[in-house]
Parts: sequence; structure tokens; C-alpha cells
Amino acid sequence: MDKRPIKRSDLENIHTLQDPVFSPDAQKVAFVRQKISERSYISHLFVHDVAESSTSQWTFGSGTVSSPQYSPDGKFLAFAGKKQEDNHSQLFLISTNGGEAHKITDLPGGASLPMWNESSDELLFTTLADPEDPLSQKENDDKEDTPIVIEKLKYKSDAAGFFSSQRKQLAVYSMETKRAEIITEETEDLQPVSWSKDGNWIIYLANKEGDFYVGSDVYLFNRKKNEHQKIASGSFSQAAFSPDERNIALLGHKKEFQGATQSQLWISDINGTKLECLTQSADLSFTDSMIGDVISGMNSSGPVWSNDGKCLFVQASFEGSTQLYKVNLSGHLEPLTQGNQHVFTFAVHSGGSMITGVSTPENPGEFYIMTPELSKWQQKTKFHEGFLKEVRVRKAEEIRVKAEDGIQIQGWVIQPADSLEESPGLLEIHGGPHAMYGNTFFHELQLFAAEGYTVFYCNPRGSYGYGQNFVNAVRGDYGGKDYTDIMSFTDKVLDTYPHINENRLGVTGGSYGGFMTNWITAHSDRFQAAATLRCISNWISFYGVSDIGYFFTEWELGIDFLENTEELWNFSPLKYVKQMKTPLLIMHGEKDYRCPVEQAEQLYTALRMAGQEPRFVRFPGANHELSRSGPPLLRQARLQELTDWFNTHLQH
Repeated sequence: MDKRPIKRSDLENIHTLQDPVFSPDAQKVAFVRQKISERSYISHLFVHDVAESSTSQWTFGSGTVSSPQYSPDGKFLAFAGKKQEDNHSQLFLISTNGGEAHKITDLPGGASLPMWNESSDELLFTTLADPEDPLSQKENDDKEDTPIVIEKLKYKSDAAGFFSSQRKQLAVYSMETKRAEIITEETEDLQPVSWSKDGNWIIYLANKEGDFYVGSDVYLFNRKKNEHQKIASGSFSQAAFSPDERNIALLGHKKEFQGATQSQLWISDINGTKLECLTQSADLSFTDSMIGDVISGMNSSGPVWSNDGKCLFVQASFEGSTQLYKVNLSGHLEPLTQGNQHVFTFAVHSGGSMITGVSTPENPGEFYIMTPELSKWQQKTKFHEGFLKEVRVRKAEEIRVKAEDGIQIQGWVIQPADSLEESPGLLEIHGGPHAMYGNTFFHELQLFAAEGYTVFYCNPRGSYGYGQNFVNAVRGDYGGKDYTDIMSFTDKVLDTYPHINENRLGVTGGSYGGFMTNWITAHSDRFQAAATLRCISNWISFYGVSDIGYFFTEWELGIDFLENTEELWNFSPLKYVKQMKTPLLIMHGEKDYRCPVEQAEQLYTALRMAGQEPRFVRFPGANHELSRSGPPLLRQARLQELTDWFNTHLQH
């Protein structure tokens, strides 16, 4: 049977697998499967039987679930769940012997991130509450007829919108009393990441250093004494007690290169008096740095301690792949996975069993398990088996290029067919810029290949996966060597794939990729059409309107807005708008607080005044994550606009 080309609507046929967790006896693995159902995302709890190699669905209906956790006694699964009509998630319990899940919290600030103590009689979680009135039952959602009073520098985020007086607090649910108690009254958000066996000590992440501090520090909370102690300062994403609870493993960095610093694995003693970096000599990014539109990285499932406390398990990203590694306490690394792939999640059982979620350019993702009895990874789920039998997915071919100064640039090419006489070419540029394209499934790239384009994309300097110096090289040089890296890559692709018609080239990218798309069209006429998505066009206004502009601008460009405003104009594509002759599609979410929509408005107006005819498409209700997790109908509308635009200008 001939396979059909991939379509926009195939977003609904892709399953996103998340949050795997072993049962105490390692015989079961619970996880979350998310997929699109018409206008919304729906996720459900699934359980895989390791011995039977069978998978069953445990929750049904509309809404979402997240963060499943087995009780240590094996009797219950706890998870956070939210119906479509609810404002917040709440905690649910379901017996491992079967039956209906039942809600155990009903808090106005919701409940998320459940975590059991060792005796299975309490659940730690986080909830939104007003630190000055933690027992308030009022909802604190934004109302259109209520003024928003702003008195702090950090007053909004792309993920959460405008901040209210509520903060994420630590709370505990008692299985005996069936009651939840908020145990902190902090003025900043707290994110719990590890809980001691006796339930008294909690590790959490927070930023308590005031309005001008950027970071996420690690704290230890003594529940009995109600005392908070800082363990480490910097930008950390995870932490975990060692089995003997004498040490803490941390994942993150100390901002040595600001936001361009690679994440490392650290060990701290319980008092925070000694902090040692285990992985400093490895020159890897110890996190999932992968960019995609089905499963995006920039987080980590670890670090996870071995049962004997002699090593840790953690993800690391290198040259377009993300793998699972074992790291001993002397810093020796052992890769546990290999190949051109994206390990997007993992879990480790104390008995030695491991599970990984793995995606490749030809598969959106499945779970693989290795047990002490098995000598290799075995695929355990087949959610995409039917989809891949029906749909033609093209291979991603790796290509290496030497930049102008000799630095090697890694990239990939997806061809629309096995043999071609001619095709238009499309260059895609990732955001960040501190992120990584690579060996993962990317629906948008496959869609363009299905439309007849040879798609090519690379990791210019500034990307993760090639060492600290490479990540840092773009800072203060936006539009410099990163631009020539991309253009050198384009030259090499055209030389290597002569079927690409160099008179039918398109370029597109989002966020930093949108900035670079603007920069390219202002400094080159080699592309016949362009699409700039959630872009930056004016660094001067970005400083004041972005949720990160007040620090990101100086971190990345090395320019103090208050001291050298005019220099920011030199980095702004808007300055060169009269040089921009390439037909341009501008697309932007109206609730984008990372690169606010005014960036697109300025560019559109300036181009119109310069005599150009750009197309400007706005997406109501969409933030900076439109292409990855935005409203499903808007995601499809976005893809329709993109393909229509390039088909109009390049398919002739």
C-alpha cells in the first residue's frame, strides 16, 4: 500500500508521552499520554505491564492529567488532574487494584506536582495561595473590569501572563485526616523537587533575591522548625536527595556565561557548605536542549541517584542528539543510550530497571525499557505504529559544513522524494538561540517536505551541543558569525543537493529564528520569500516590553540600555527596513509576552511605509509557544498560512 504524505491535521495523530514512573516492584510503569482532540489537548494516565508487555488506559474523558506517582507501599497512584472546565488542576488518587480515580483536593489555588513520603501517609504538592491570606477561598484570576496594579519589575511571564498576589506554596495532604495543609507562606514561588524519607526536609527551587535578580536557587526547608536554608545560588532546574540523605545532586549552573551557560551536574553536602561540579570537564549540556514542535526539550527528568548512591543518571545533549548517561561520583561518564535520537524523558528504578522515551526524525516517540535481566533496550509501546504505516515520513540526512573561520557547523536536510530533478528549498532557523536542532521528530519540517520542499536546518554558533565556547560565541555578535554560519551552511546545501533551485529559496524561523529571518532579508537578497514568526525587530522596545527584555538584552548583546541605547538600534532589523525587499509573511501571537506582538506591528508598519506588501497574521489567545503547545486550531491555521505563503511564492 502506498503511503500518503503527512498533513497539517496529522498533529491529531501524534501522541506525546510524558512522566514515566516505575511501581515499587518495577513490574509496572505509569505514564501520561497527551494528544489533540479537535479543539483541545487531552491527556490520560496509562499503565504498562513490564512482564506482560501490555499497556492499558486508566483514565478517560476530557481534561488533562500529569505527574503520576506510585505510593511506596504500592497501593495507590496519585496524579494531578484538571477537567476542561476547571481553572486549576487538583490531586487525584486511584487504587492500583483498579477502580475509579477520586479527587482528594479542592483548593482554590489548585494542586500539582504530587510527591509521596516513604511511609505513604502524606503527599507533598504545590498550590497557589496569597502569602498574606493563605486560607482565602477567593479565586485570583484576572478580570477585565479589574485594574492590574504593577509595582515590581517582574510582573508578567509568557507562561503565566500577569502575576497576581498568589504564589506557589508547599502543601501536604494527609491520608489519615484526608485534609490538605499549606505549610509555607513565602512571597515568591516555590517549586518542590525532592522530599526526605521522614517527610521533614524538602528541597525546592525559588528566586528570593529581589526584583533585579535572575535565577533559580536551591533551598532546603525544615518542616518541623519552619526554617529555610539556601544550598546553592545560580540557575538550577532539578535537585535530589542521595539515598542516605547526606548529599544533594543538583542540575543547573552558576551563570558564568549568563543565559548561555551549559547546565552541569553538581553535588552539595546537606549543609550547603561544599558544592562540587561533577561534570565540568565533560563540556556537555546536561539537559535536554532539543527543539521540536511535538516534544520540546529544555528540561530534564533527572538527576536520579542509583540505589547505592555511587552514581547518578542524567540526560545530556551533544551534536544533535540527547542521550541518557550514568555519572559516578568522580565524574566519569558512561552513555547508556546511543544513536541518532532524542531521549526526551527517563525513569530509573532502585532495582536497576530503566525506561526512556525516545524520538527520532522518523518516529514521534515511544517508550523503551531495560531491566537487569535484559542486555539491551526493548521497545514497549507502539502508539505510532498505525500512523507510520499510513504516512510517509522522510529521513533527515546529516551534513557538516565549515564556517568562514573553520568552525564546523552541523545540520540536516530532508528531501521531499528519493529522486528529484528539481525542488524549491526552505531554510529553517531555530529559536533560543541557546537550543539545538537535531535527531527528533519535527512535524513542521516533515510537512514542508510533503509539500515538495527540500528542507534544511542547522545549529549555528550559539546553539547547545558543541561545547561552552560554541554556545557563548553568539553573545554580543547577533547577526555576525551566526549569520555567516547560516549562509555558509546554505551554500554547502546548494552545492551538495544540486536539485534545489537556488532561485526558489525560502527562509523562516521563530523567536531568535525570527530575528535572524529579519536580519537575513535585510542583508541578503538570495531568498525569494520569507516568514518571520514571533520575532524580534527592535531591541530598544524589546527591552521594555518583553518579560525577559530587561536582562536578556544585556546578557545577549552586552549592551546596557540605559547607557548605550543607540547601539541597540544597530542590532535591530528595523533599522535596515529599507533594505528588506524579500516578500515577507509576519505571524505573531497576541498574548506573546516573550517577544510581544508590538515587535511584529513595528515591522509591518515600517515595511508598508517603505512601499513593501508584507502579510501580517495575528493569532488571538496564542503566546510564544504557539507552534509547540498553542491552541490546536491556531496551530493548524499557522501551518496553513506558512505553506500557502511559500507555495504562492516558490512553487512555480
